[in-house]
Amino acid sequence: WNMMMECDTLLMVGSSFPYAEFLPEPGQARGIQIDIDGRMLSIRYPMELALIGDSKQSLQALIPLLKRKTDRSWREKIEADIKDWWEVVAARAQESADPINPAYVAHVLSPLLPDNCLLSADAGTTANWYGRGLKFRKGMRGSLSGSLASMGGAVPYAMSAKFAYPDRPVVCMTGDGAVQMLGLQGFITVSKYWKNWSSPTLIFIVFNNQDLNQVSWEMRVEEGNPRLPMTQRIPDFPYDTFAESIGLTGIRVDKPEDLEPAFKRAFSASTPVVMNVYTSPNVETLPPHISFEQARNFGLTLLKGDPNEGGILKESVKSLVEGMIPHKG
Repeated sequence: WNMMMECDTLLMVGSSFPYAEFLPEPGQARGIQIDIDGRMLSIRYPMELALIGDSKQSLQALIPLLKRKTDRSWREKIEADIKDWWEVVAARAQESADPINPAYVAHVLSPLLPDNCLLSADAGTTANWYGRGLKFRKGMRGSLSGSLASMGGAVPYAMSAKFAYPDRPVVCMTGDGAVQMLGLQGFITVSKYWKNWSSPTLIFIVFNNQDLNQVSWEMRVEEGNPRLPMTQRIPDFPYDTFAESIGLTGIRVDKPEDLEPAFKRAFSASTPVVMNVYTSPNVETLPPHISFEQARNFGLTLLKGDPNEGGILKESVKSLVEGMIPHKG
């Protein structure tokens, strides 16, 4: 956030980053964009230099033109801000929730990920926990539906990764709504083909909160409307038991203290794994910095009477208030 708000040059490489509210104000920074598709240039920010070409080759051509700055103070400030933000993320992840704080799932998973693993995340709240909670290291790769934010992509992304790289561990983070749309069929496909892979490590982590949670929170904060159970609730389903019935390993987790041993069991399993992790739908999934209008809408939601009001007040009000106070990061 601070880096975007304070930078004097914006370099956008191979991205159509659609969230313009998190970009610098037009005129603040000089814009440079590299994209292989010329149609994507300057549609998010007024670019002073727009280059059509392969990202890697273009960057290699630009590197010799860079001059090292002797004043490192701004870089050091941003590095300190990032360190501070990771501390905020860790603290929020460890706040109590019933049954499990979904941010805590990513918090526990991150240090356990192998260096060469491939990851996928679905649209919705799992993309938030994936983006905020996982620290990618050299050799790790990730995929999610970043352009259209379409639900149902994480399971086929993970399957495709495993077929392409059968020797590498693959981890999929997906919501229960997405799994009920497309994931169960994917599990069946995995049960048919996994014995052809040189490594069986393919882990599906299902965030089971029985809610189309991203939209529920968007209704509250963008529109000031309470959650509507008629459209938002989805049924519970024994994803772990289903996995066992088709020859995979199923693991149920409904206590935070059981997460780490469950992950360790999943990484050492002799078959692909489906983890049925029961998470709270009441932990907010908003951006780290929220506007006064978003906070006002959230207050209206509670005044109108949200069916999850008690859990929200207990699990999310603190972080919502903190979100109105600028954090480093």
